[in-house]
Amino acid sequence: MALSKSNRRDRIRFRIRKSVSGTQQRPRLAVFRSNKEIYAQLIDDVSGNTITAASSRDKDIDASKVNKTEAAKLVGQAIAEKATKAGVESVTFDRGGYLYHGRVKSLAEGAREGGLKF
Repeated sequence: MALSKSNRRDRIRFRIRKSVSGTQQRPRLAVFRSNKEIYAQLIDDVSGNTITAASSRDKDIDASKVNKTEAAKLVGQAIAEKATKAGVESVTFDRGGYLYHGRVKSLAEGAREGGLKF
């Protein structure tokens, strides 16, 4: 029986989450990609807290009127900027079951340009 796209993504996501975990010093950069938007969070899995978050729905990114891939890069830069303010320099990247391609890759490159190490 063939799996649906969402079931396949869930299986990949759970497989990734078995090995990827975030701490206070090195949080997990979790990515969620919907059809229109992209979201990124820095999560401390030990205490279960979200340290900071950024998305393409933020006012400054939404107002820039760029395509989705360019918006993902801006989200990556925004999350890197917020992370530095929170005192975070390195993260573990959680692609959330998505392929490291397109918008997910663009977000990661934006975060690297913003100064995050992973």
